Amino acid sequence: MSWNSTEPFENKQLDNTAQCGYFDLLKKPIEIYLFVDPLCADCWSLEPLIKKLGIEYGRFFTIRPILSGKLKTLNQDILERPQRLKEHWEKTASRSGMCCDGDLWVENPISYPYIVSVAIKAAELQGKKAGKKFLRKLQEHAFLDKRDISKENNLITCAKEAQLDLIEFKNDLHSNSAKKALQCDLKLTKEMEVENVPSLVFFNEADDEEGLKLSGVYPYDIYVNVLQEMLQRQVKPAKKPSLEDFVAYFQFIGTKEVAVVYDWSIEQAEKEMKKLQLKQMVEKVPVKKGVFWKYIM
Repeated sequence: MSWNSTEPFENKQLDNTAQCGYFDLLKKPIEIYLFVDPLCADCWSLEPLIKKLGIEYGRFFTIRPILSGKLKTLNQDILERPQRLKEHWEKTASRSGMCCDGDLWVENPISYPYIVSVAIKAAELQGKKAGKKFLRKLQEHAFLDKRDISKENNLITCAKEAQLDLIEFKNDLHSNSAKKALQCDLKLTKEMEVENVPSLVFFNEADDEEGLKLSGVYPYDIYVNVLQEMLQRQVKPAKKPSLEDFVAYFQFIGTKEVAVVYDWSIEQAEKEMKKLQLKQMVEKVPVKKGVFWKYIM
């Protein structure tokens, strides 16, 4: 997701929420359970939409990532059908605009998917924000760099890039605490009858009714409509941050993410990013499909 916090942006937008009570904003009435698999290309393709939703409406909700990977199925596919995984990633990249380099599955396949999920729970022991940052780094290394992120040295590299406490992470990686946390996620997935990833389940904290579940990837307006339905009122999107602030906050972003967040075409997004490149604020990072940008100031 990453599913990165956008709190610096949310806190600047209180003037756009006159129709909501101040205490409503403090408690954030909506909780979204985001069921994901770190190796799911469709989950990765959801990243631009999650960023946009967080920036425009994050003052109303919190996101709780839940790991729900089909580990047995994935292990079987790695052994028996790597070409199938490669083709699925390539099709998802072409459709979504978020690079998923399927060559990973024939050149350097993930050898032990289970440990990837355990590692995410180990990172979360340092806080929700730490877990989200770590998940994003894992996705970048897998989808863009074709790295076997189940190898411990690569997990530690991602932890370092996510600015985790490395000693604590290494200890937690082999702890029962991380394994138990993963089992809790898998149990919750079963209890909530989530059969596909990504899935989002919206809950209103003030309502005892069951949550509203969306399985798969939908157009952005659908998520906004569901959020407003759960809030039982119309709310306005917050003002977007400047592109410079956006890039500085997220540090590493795709052209597709910029285009979605700012309602630009891919061509316009790339043009705006090239302006920042000329200012030596970012450097261009070519990948198999599309372009990513690294903040360097």
